[in-house]
Amino acid sequence: MALAEDKVREALKQVIDPELFVNIVDLGLIYELRVGDEKEDGRHDVQIDMTMTSPMCPAGPQLVAGTKSAAEGLDEVDSAEVKVVMDPPWSPDLMTDDARDHLGIF
Repeated sequence: MALAEDKVREALKQVIDPELFVNIVDLGLIYELRVGDEKEDGRHDVQIDMTMTSPMCPAGPQLVAGTKSAAEGLDEVDSAEVKVVMDPPWSPDLMTDDARDHLGIF
């Protein structure tokens, strides 16, 4: 059965920004997620384009490693490639309402 993008996004919610204490999906850090074709063993490769809240985010390496680990933690995922992109720049407008509520942004 093909791996749904939604399942990968749910797994990525395990990755919490250590400064803001909100998951990377609700923060709007995941820009694009592509699930490759199913392989003979039923697994998929996943490509993730993500950003940081700022270009010099000190938690960047930790967030990238956590993203890769969370995606590859799914039984259906063979490998995950995480690419950090800065265009378009991140803004608070990308956050979900839950993230805004948690951070007190109205």
